[in-house]
Amino acid sequence: MSERPRFDGFECAPGLRLEAHERVAGLQIAGLTDRLERIEALIERLERRLWLTVYGVVATVLAQAFEGLLRVAP
Repeated sequence: MSERPRFDGFECAPGLRLEAHERVAGLQIAGLTDRLERIEALIERLERRLWLTVYGVVATVLAQAFEGLLRVAP
């Protein structure tokens, strides 16, 4: 049985185009990942602000209720 001849690899236009497309896709994915991380950080900060607002409203309501109790029973 004879062995098949081996050819050296060569670069052709379709192969180069595919490689360029893979590089562009990689850059796009990296950009999307970066944007997603920034959006997640923004959502975290927004969530903290929301909880701070909720706690502030609850504290105000409780303070007003406590003040009402103090006025009724001196």
